[in-house]
Amino acid sequence: MNEIIDKVEETDDMVVLIEQHKRDIWEWKQKESQWLDDRVALNGNKRIIEELSAKMVEMGKAHIALKKRAQEAEGENTIIKGIGNNSPEMKELQSRVKQLDESLARALEINENHQRCNGKLQLRLTEVEEDNKKLSKQIQDLTISRKFGDGTN
Repeated sequence: MNEIIDKVEETDDMVVLIEQHKRDIWEWKQKESQWLDDRVALNGNKRIIEELSAKMVEMGKAHIALKKRAQEAEGENTIIKGIGNNSPEMKELQSRVKQLDESLARALEINENHQRCNGKLQLRLTEVEEDNKKLSKQIQDLTISRKFGDGTN
């Protein structure tokens, strides 16, 4: 009986060990499954990072090229402005503008003088017209008086 009990105990121990072993295997399979999932995610992230890095390198190169073009354009613009402002044509045009400004100033002054003169002449004309009316009335009064004085009337 001891032998049977020993065998039963051995069998029970074996069963316990087998069950424990199955649980351990299941846990390891769960961990392995998680590791595989993590590996897939990491590989996906790695691919995304590599693609983004490549795009950033391309963008950096494009940025450098655009920056260089902008600097060149600014330099050319400065040269054009410098040449344009100091060119004989520009100096001639600036001289012509100055002449035209002076002519305009003279014309405005003449116009102002003419307006003053026209104002004075208009006042004088009004005075002369009034004087003419007065003289006309005096002449009329004199001619009417003579007609009465002649005895013809």
